[in-house]
Amino acid sequence: MQRTANPSMPVRFRPWPPHFKMINQITLTNFRNHTCSRITTFGRKNIIITGLNGAGKTAILEALSLLSGERGLRGADIQMLPRFNGDGGFSVFANTDNDSDICVFLNSGDANRHAKIDNENCALSDLAKQLRIVWLTPKEDRIFVESASDRRAFFDRLAASFEPAHVGRITRLNKLMSERAGAIKSGADENWLNALDTQIAATSIAVGAGRIRYAAEINYFFETGAVSVDGTIERLIIENTSTNAEKIYFEYLTKNRELIGDKMVIDGVHKSDFGVFNKKLNLPAQITSTGQQKSILIDLILAHAKLIHIKTGKKPLILLDEAAAHLDNTARLKLFNELNQSDAQVWATGLDITIFQNVPNALFVTCQDGCISNIVLSGE
Repeated sequence: MQRTANPSMPVRFRPWPPHFKMINQITLTNFRNHTCSRITTFGRKNIIITGLNGAGKTAILEALSLLSGERGLRGADIQMLPRFNGDGGFSVFANTDNDSDICVFLNSGDANRHAKIDNENCALSDLAKQLRIVWLTPKEDRIFVESASDRRAFFDRLAASFEPAHVGRITRLNKLMSERAGAIKSGADENWLNALDTQIAATSIAVGAGRIRYAAEINYFFETGAVSVDGTIERLIIENTSTNAEKIYFEYLTKNRELIGDKMVIDGVHKSDFGVFNKKLNLPAQITSTGQQKSILIDLILAHAKLIHIKTGKKPLILLDEAAAHLDNTARLKLFNELNQSDAQVWATGLDITIFQNVPNALFVTCQDGCISNIVLSGE
């Protein structure tokens, strides 16, 4: 039995533990093609958003992903997010089940986003401490066969969801590497370069160690697969103590201070790669079928949700854009059952509402032309 939501009537649902920050309500203002859209979840665990292409479904997930403090699931330039013909700004406002308010916004004329928690200004990096958010888009469906840089970005995002400091280390390393290239090009003295290489070595070891920790932790919960990470720095850490690994890498950097075409040609965590092995098929994920890759990818995300819950006491938001793409009927049914049992609130999009008919404890949202046109609650 289904019923249309009526905000004036109480909605019965099984409450979640108080430490789980589930989204109660999200409001998009002048975001993408949404002028002003609001979704109240009524305590539901699974929020299913359907509609035609271009209706604004993915924009809702993108807005949610910004609440992580990152650039969002599309990685779009900030100036692409405000509504076309709007005032140049936007706002994404969310209320959680513990009555906390989280907001990411851009004022007209500003170059950068801003954030607030409970109406107090905060750094974007502070948002990761409030909500742990992970997402899959059609782009990630090919993550196992795309470039190593795409896989690094994907797994580093997962590692940062588990250990928020990880993203700061990567940002710092990128800045240091840029400074080093500029210093070499300008003919900086050895003392300056030694100082930069000392920081780069320490930060690189921290990044590599964070990746190794995440792979070890996720594999405990990843029953159908196994994550591996391989690179010069990761091997140094495994084969040596962190202190020795840092010293060895520093010495390597001091011996490689040349530019080729204005670029540094050095090895490091910026060249490491991740892999996933499908234990059920006994095959590397990249040589399995498209549907099998999607299935193992979803299993990975569900294992990540368990990891976050057990290790941090928090339950993440899982955002699935075109969730059922490449999955047959059996795989879809398995997905829906596992999503309902997962330690997360799930927001998923799709073209056809009928493929989601077996999703329990769900809120069905219809999106049309940047507007929320209908909200239906599934039966208990």
